[in-house]
Amino acid sequence: MPDDAAAARAAAEEESAFSHPPVDPDATAAYGDHPDQVIDFYVPRGTEPSSPGSGAPLVVVLHGGAWRAPYDRRHVTPFADFLARRGFAVANVEYRRGGPAPAGGGAGPVAGRWPDTFDDVAAALDALPALARAALPQGDLRRTVLTGHSAGGHLALWAAARHVLPADSPWRTDRPAALRGVVALAPIADFEVAEKLAVCDNAVRQLLGGKDEFTARRPYADPALLLPTGIATTLVQGRADVVVPQAVAEAYAEAAAKAGEVVGLTLLEDVGHFPLIDPSADACAVVAEEIAQLAW
Repeated sequence: MPDDAAAARAAAEEESAFSHPPVDPDATAAYGDHPDQVIDFYVPRGTEPSSPGSGAPLVVVLHGGAWRAPYDRRHVTPFADFLARRGFAVANVEYRRGGPAPAGGGAGPVAGRWPDTFDDVAAALDALPALARAALPQGDLRRTVLTGHSAGGHLALWAAARHVLPADSPWRTDRPAALRGVVALAPIADFEVAEKLAVCDNAVRQLLGGKDEFTARRPYADPALLLPTGIATTLVQGRADVVVPQAVAEAYAEAAAKAGEVVGLTLLEDVGHFPLIDPSADACAVVAEEIAQLAW
């Protein structure tokens, strides 16, 4: 596809994904004192995939937006609602993003905060079981699936790999997370490849604090270096994605294979970056099915 046609497709897909009005949650709980340290909860509204005598699987959503402040959890609330209407209990996690100025200078919002972004995701996942039990009694925490889109896909993979972080990492856990699996949607999953491709205007370099910190901090943040996890993982990727290209997901899957782990890679033809979280797109139904397969 010519570059101009690819750009036009991407713009139309983004417009569609952002055209849905935000959906207010059924409950919100704080996991810290900062205004961004909150989790929104959505009660399951469908009869599937719950079964008699059991609760609904819990889907934990980590939104994307290149870890930049202008993109908060509100843009994935239609996706969260879509999952709730398909019978899932949903927790939509907010976290601190951005910073006062781009690392190394330049224009535009900075991608992420070190270490705040990682502090928040770790704290949110640690607090989630107790918060979910109170806010979502319909949820079955034994069937928790972690999902995230784009930068949120990175965070989902990272959160599931905390038990294999370097020993001196403050976020390391002594055991794997109690997850049925991870479904990462067009994730920024391999920082080396993402940097080479300048994904989202070199967002990964900004996330780690700039060029001087990139190499030293990668072992603590790059999912491709945190393998194997022993947790069932599926990547869903549009072949026509020009925001986070297919090569990034493929690099993670290859790294997993080299580490002795099989990672599912679902490639969708004629699909770009945003249909994966767009309730009006067929790709979003595919995502829900991938989540259901791990949840059950």
